[in-house]
Amino acid sequence: MWKKIGIGVLLILVVLGIWQHELVSYGWMQARGQVRILWNTKPVDEVLADPTYPDSLKQKIELIREIKRFAIDSLGLDKSGSYESFYDQHGKPILWVITAAEPYQLVARQWNFPILGTFSYKGFFEKDRADSTVSDLKREGYDTRTGEVSAWSTLGFLNDPILSSFLDRPVGSLAELIIHELTHGTLFIKNSLEYNENLADFVGEYGALRFLAQKYGKDSMPYRNYLATKAFYERYDDHILRGTHSLDSLYHTFKPSTPIPVKDSLKWDVIRQIVVSSDTITDERSDQTTRSIKKRRLEKLNLPNNAYFIGYLTYRKQQNRFRQEFENQFKGDFKRYLTYLKQTYPSL
Repeated sequence: MWKKIGIGVLLILVVLGIWQHELVSYGWMQARGQVRILWNTKPVDEVLADPTYPDSLKQKIELIREIKRFAIDSLGLDKSGSYESFYDQHGKPILWVITAAEPYQLVARQWNFPILGTFSYKGFFEKDRADSTVSDLKREGYDTRTGEVSAWSTLGFLNDPILSSFLDRPVGSLAELIIHELTHGTLFIKNSLEYNENLADFVGEYGALRFLAQKYGKDSMPYRNYLATKAFYERYDDHILRGTHSLDSLYHTFKPSTPIPVKDSLKWDVIRQIVVSSDTITDERSDQTTRSIKKRRLEKLNLPNNAYFIGYLTYRKQQNRFRQEFENQFKGDFKRYLTYLKQTYPSL
């Protein structure tokens, strides 16, 4: 009997592997990538005790620990085993994310994953696999974008390590990153990617400001520079979101009979204007390094396609919603607001 059951289970697995070959292959690649990273991490305590590691690295690791404690104790995010180990990337990227969109609509290509739900992006630990997927999407007619990822969350299923790339960030950006990812581990709603990312962005920025104020004071350079950075990117957000509305309005004027060359010409004229006019965004940051970041970002932007604007909507569209809800309904009481969110929206 057990032999028959075993053969039956094996047959089911074989059929599933054939039926969902791409999903199984992708899952195996992701699992292999995660295991490779986790296998090569070092416990933070070992790193801090190792005299071969520089003091500057150890100070940043201690800072990350402090940020994590603040996020749990002061913000009320869930306790986590993440950021208690260290992975050295040796200056190399380790994860790439692709997004894709219809060429004449602001509609994202969606991918479905068991348990986690629907996502408008797909991550790859193998660059050649990401490039191959992008080539397939382009052949299908999609606008595409590939980006290197500086951090991700396994939503509490695994203990995420500190990546060496974290340590190059200014303290405000580092605090925002850690709190953003810990938010995903606290509240992540299935099939609601835009909500999840906008919420994590909101909590990351709010938490970073509170951490900087507590650690350095509101008159400190880290606090003022982060506040100025936040103000700059809010203006940048508004600029890009206005641009997406212009594109969306344009696409709604297209008819099935509109020739593709005409569509392309009008589309790229609008996108070119969005990029050119972005140079007028003011920046009050005092650090010349941060000013150069703005310049590099705008130069790198070049002529984005719909995949860029879709990705931007995923992360930034609902910022005002969270801010207004937090301030108007909860009068700035963050723990009460977080409790409300966790009770209202079932998390994975």
